Amino acid sequence: MLAIIFSLISFFTPAKSTQISDSTALSDSTKRPSRTRIVADSTGRFLRINRIFIVGNRVTRDPIILRELTLKSGDFIYSSDLQSILEVDKKKLINTRLFNTVEIRTLELETDQVDLLIDLNERWYTFPSPIFELADRNFNEWWQNYGHDFSRVNYGLRLYQYNMRGRNETLRFLAQFGFSRRFGITYRFPYIDKKQRHGLAIDFDFAETKNLAYRTADHKLVFLESEDIVRTMRTGGLTYTYRPSFYESHILSLFYKSTTIRDTVALLNPDYLGKENRSQQFAALTYQFNSDHRDYIGYPLRGYYLSAFATQNGLAASDDVKKFEISATFASFIDLQKGFYLSNYTVGYWSNPKNLPYYNYGALGYQKQIIRGYEIYVIEGPEYILNKTTFKKKILSRTYHWGAMPIPQFRHIPLAIYLKTYADVGYVSNYPNYEVNSRLTNKFLSGVGAGIDIVGSYDMVFRFEYTYNAEGDRGFFFNIKKEF
Repeated sequence: MLAIIFSLISFFTPAKSTQISDSTALSDSTKRPSRTRIVADSTGRFLRINRIFIVGNRVTRDPIILRELTLKSGDFIYSSDLQSILEVDKKKLINTRLFNTVEIRTLELETDQVDLLIDLNERWYTFPSPIFELADRNFNEWWQNYGHDFSRVNYGLRLYQYNMRGRNETLRFLAQFGFSRRFGITYRFPYIDKKQRHGLAIDFDFAETKNLAYRTADHKLVFLESEDIVRTMRTGGLTYTYRPSFYESHILSLFYKSTTIRDTVALLNPDYLGKENRSQQFAALTYQFNSDHRDYIGYPLRGYYLSAFATQNGLAASDDVKKFEISATFASFIDLQKGFYLSNYTVGYWSNPKNLPYYNYGALGYQKQIIRGYEIYVIEGPEYILNKTTFKKKILSRTYHWGAMPIPQFRHIPLAIYLKTYADVGYVSNYPNYEVNSRLTNKFLSGVGAGIDIVGSYDMVFRFEYTYNAEGDRGFFFNIKKEF
């Protein structure tokens, strides 16, 4: 109940943000602000933005940086509004995740003109990251449900090349072995037009496994382990993005997915792909809308985020699956002053029909959709709602400079520590005739606890939490990602 009340408060309370006077207010678009002003007060004067200098961008091209700026050369701005607008632009550049630090300085060489100097420290863009990670949904599931078995580990290489060609394009290559084998390649073009509003992404993925969660028992995944490959998946997709403004984006994705399983899986769970099927193919179309006003995407403390998506799985009459699903998410981050912060996250999910194969079930228990205290459980259902509320206190926040580091991109080492307490509540409706997993469905679930968040370089977040849930379970939980 506490979490629901906080959710309503955060929804109707505007997040604290930089205030800009009406005449120079940031329109949520990439159009230039008005060059004229009708009313002025006595606290400042008109300034003309003369030249914009950019330094430190050895890789990133100027248009990618200028795209995020509210002000352009030739624009007029009232002097008392200038610093607040530049502070907002600084946050927008940081949220591109291309730079470690951003400084925007003003150079006023004449009384009615001002130059802008943008000083950047670029991130390291090439990450040949070795893969050595758990195959399970989270650390706690691996530790408690599967006896911290090190055979349940994936290894290989994940290569990320960010900011390709200096245009914020991303190449991702994946070669994974171990508990499951997977190979994939993705290339993302954020902008394919001169106005930098339209983008594309291409994705191909191939995965096969000898270890498969073929059913759920008492909300815990049951695995089949074999010497042979028991499931093969192939996915290919094309994504179109439209970003007409600084903060809003529209995403349209079309993909095709093919899955095949061995006879053993169909014998153990005849409903895995439905009616003892050995294969499943379908095309899907997804639309997603995002409105992102967070101050810092890596670990937000102010602002809000709204996202909604709708997916139609199965577009042709011959497709093996017909499933429609929608979801909406709202997150609010409020600065309570003096180092105290309140954040709230609400998500709702609905799908139809309800008589689906096991493989196509919706579930609470993956990624961000987890009630804290229930990390070791998978709670399946055609619809669910989840609310998370966190109250935190900043203990430390500073940036260390490691001058001896030979790679400049790693010389700046930010570190922040937050103490927190939290309360989560959720509800999942059960699938028809799914009594084998009904203990945690059709009733309200909740978890409360306290913990510590440690925030480091390159958006790394380490969460240490101790949680007590409504079932009477309690324990320590560890995660390597932000809560929402």
